Amino acid sequence: MRPMHDDKLLSRSDLLARRADCKRHGQTVVFTNGCFDVLHRGHVEYLQQARTLGDILVVGLNGDQSVRQVKGPGRPLVPVEDRAAILCALTDVDYVTIFPEASVESLVAAVLPDVLVKGGDYSLETVVGRQVVEAAGGKVAILCHVPGRSTSALVTDLEGGGQ
Repeated sequence: MRPMHDDKLLSRSDLLARRADCKRHGQTVVFTNGCFDVLHRGHVEYLQQARTLGDILVVGLNGDQSVRQVKGPGRPLVPVEDRAAILCALTDVDYVTIFPEASVESLVAAVLPDVLVKGGDYSLETVVGRQVVEAAGGKVAILCHVPGRSTSALVTDLEGGGQ
């Protein structure tokens, strides 16, 4: 059986080919990235907001080893194949690509999105890839953060640390 939405899950090389097509057609590419471990309402609203900033929304998804490097042992809670399938099922997401590195910097430099988006828990100074995107004429957008809506907060609550 063919996986659902497998036309949205792209290798880096396929994503770069699609990016070139978007440029030729004058489409604005919006890029964001994250672990998206246990997708929740905050993620969905964030992706919906990001999608309004352009024609195509690309999500860079941390691979499992990458999540462990960023979030620590015991994470991710959901394996990358499942996280990718869930993201691909969202109508606001056009493409998903998985990256194995702890930092998204090389992927951002390769894609060179028109708009690089991060959540409100970031500042312009902390957005990885900001300089390369701005140097290429792109913009960086910081979206509103929904307080209390994070996987880390959910994990803390589940472990009894949020009481």
